[in-house]
Amino acid sequence: MNYHRLKLFDRKTVAKTAQWASMIRSPHMLGRRLAQEQSVSSKQIRQMFLDFFIKEHHHQYVPSSSVIPKKNEGSYFINAGMNQFKPLFLGTVSPDSLMSKYTRVTNSQKCIRVGGKHNDLKDVGRDVCHHTFFEMLGSWSFGDYFKSEACTMAWDLLTRVYKISPGRLYVSYFGGSHELGLQPDLECRDLWREIGIPSSQILPFGTSDNFWDMGDIGPCGPCTEIHYDHIGGRDASSLVNTGSPEVVEIWNLVFMQYDRQLDGSLISLPRQHVDTGMGLERLTAVMQGTTSNYDTDLFKPLFSAIQKTCKASPYQGRVGRSDVGGLDTAYRIVADHVRMMTVAIADGLMPGKKDIEHQLRHIMQRSFQYAKDGLHAPTGLVGSLVPVVAESLGDAFPEISKNSRKIKDVIDSTEDRYLQLIEAGRKAVDKLLKKVGTLTDQHIWDLHIGSYGVSLPMDLIGYLAEERGVALTWQDFADFDKRQRDVQVFLHSRLE
Repeated sequence: MNYHRLKLFDRKTVAKTAQWASMIRSPHMLGRRLAQEQSVSSKQIRQMFLDFFIKEHHHQYVPSSSVIPKKNEGSYFINAGMNQFKPLFLGTVSPDSLMSKYTRVTNSQKCIRVGGKHNDLKDVGRDVCHHTFFEMLGSWSFGDYFKSEACTMAWDLLTRVYKISPGRLYVSYFGGSHELGLQPDLECRDLWREIGIPSSQILPFGTSDNFWDMGDIGPCGPCTEIHYDHIGGRDASSLVNTGSPEVVEIWNLVFMQYDRQLDGSLISLPRQHVDTGMGLERLTAVMQGTTSNYDTDLFKPLFSAIQKTCKASPYQGRVGRSDVGGLDTAYRIVADHVRMMTVAIADGLMPGKKDIEHQLRHIMQRSFQYAKDGLHAPTGLVGSLVPVVAESLGDAFPEISKNSRKIKDVIDSTEDRYLQLIEAGRKAVDKLLKKVGTLTDQHIWDLHIGSYGVSLPMDLIGYLAEERGVALTWQDFADFDKRQRDVQVFLHSRLE
């Protein structure tokens, strides 16, 4: 083992590193149960991450940015920890700013993935791992340390601090790309070998899995991912990056060392950076001994509150056809969505008709509907869950606890307006169906723009039609909707 690469670490850490190889090769370690980890709370897991980087490796804590993008940052929610540090990556940071002094940074970033390139909404509730809101535990180096230190820190945190069995961990590295003209990242592979990981647990993958970029141009580079085998005691290398719920990615370490040009070519950056991210929800599932993010203390208190209010059967974690009646799906959607809306409103967002304001309103209405149809909940259930979210997240994000009363009021008033809209929508649809018997593309459009007394969102039209057994062909309508909007744009341009 090449110990000189660990020069930033003390003798105790180096000694621990020397034990990792023997631990991996010990058969009993492969099957070690997670009894120790199961008692660790999500709050402790978050704090252990921050303490490791701040106290042991001298990183500066920078609070999470708002989930609301700043002016000229686009029309989607903040969905990654690196967003607020883009000026450093792009080299556009003002030399007089506080950010220009950052060299080592850590935090837990609030992230929302609804809309845009990363949109998890359609999967939320259907499985046990997707969320609209999640926390990204992150660490960064801006022109300071690079691959050797980043990999060693990550392995040390997971195996020594979190006490995760090394035999359950697999690491991937960039396997090269003919298209990009890049060789495999053998430096990264060899670093993992020197740390003590067997070659059978070090796997190469292509650009889709192990090369990261910010866009068509700009900083980019290879990454290495750390995956966890929930089963253990076996060779699970064939399951890495297959989408198997048994072997999941828990940490991504990105090495930004190139700058992509307009012609697609890559040149080396003058300063190399490290950007790492690990989802708290997935890590908590690992530490608490479950394959489901929803079977952790981030969601269990919400499920208990829902069950108590609705007097429903307990949450069982069922998915797909086994979830007869959709009860557990409704549990997951309501619990997930109330976390998302609580965080967004705490940051100052209000439900509205455009961009992320509309996305927030859509999420809120979706949660109200699943609460009513799936849980048979009384009015006000969703708003009543805000204190439970504040108890879970308020320590990390004080703005949630500070604004919890306002957040509840916004949710309750939005629900009241939604219920009024549903009632008016039912009358409009019934009146139209009595007149025409079915709903054509033109009728759907007229309902949407308010020709029958109230303007109805598309998803609500679909819900009301389904409620009355009327089938809608949404693809045909999408084409019709585009034609109508094109006509509106044309007419508006003629008037100007």
